[in-house]
Amino acid sequence: MQTMDLNSLKAEVKKKMDVAVEHGRKELAGVRTGRASTNMLDTVHVDAYGSLVPLNQVAQLSIPEPTMILAQPFDPTLIKAVEKGIQIANLGLNPTNDGKVIRIPIPSLNEERRKELSRIVHKYAEEARNAVRNVRRDANDAIKKLLKDHKISEDDDRRALDEVQKLTDQHITMIDELQKKKDAELLGK
Repeated sequence: MQTMDLNSLKAEVKKKMDVAVEHGRKELAGVRTGRASTNMLDTVHVDAYGSLVPLNQVAQLSIPEPTMILAQPFDPTLIKAVEKGIQIANLGLNPTNDGKVIRIPIPSLNEERRKELSRIVHKYAEEARNAVRNVRRDANDAIKKLLKDHKISEDDDRRALDEVQKLTDQHITMIDELQKKKDAELLGK
């Protein structure tokens, strides 16, 4: 019974750490690198029908060319709200509309903006690392409680803590790799 508790705990830890890495990956995908990507607009919310709605739920997004995103609202009356949502998302984008579609040109990045975006990348990566560390802390607390309640032996305790640490190291390495890759895209290293 006791090894099953540890095995299910380890499976849960891995699952939670995978979720933290995936969340970090999505956050990093939203940081623009000078090429158009609809992921850049994932954080944009539009004031529609009395609530804030993600942009991709009120408009069709497409990329007709590498430095342009088109947003076509499903409801033409939302065109101003969509445009405003993009502007207040603080992405450094300047949308324009022709009454039917919103054109969002992706400006080339200057050195100062690249460094600023790199800082954002580092912040997102650190948040993901902290999420992984929080999972580790919770798992270690659970393992220590099992030991204190005499449900596992000291050897099982040590082994489980080591395995949780290995999982933590693996996931932090994944986040570091994502950060390096995004930095390379941004800074052209």
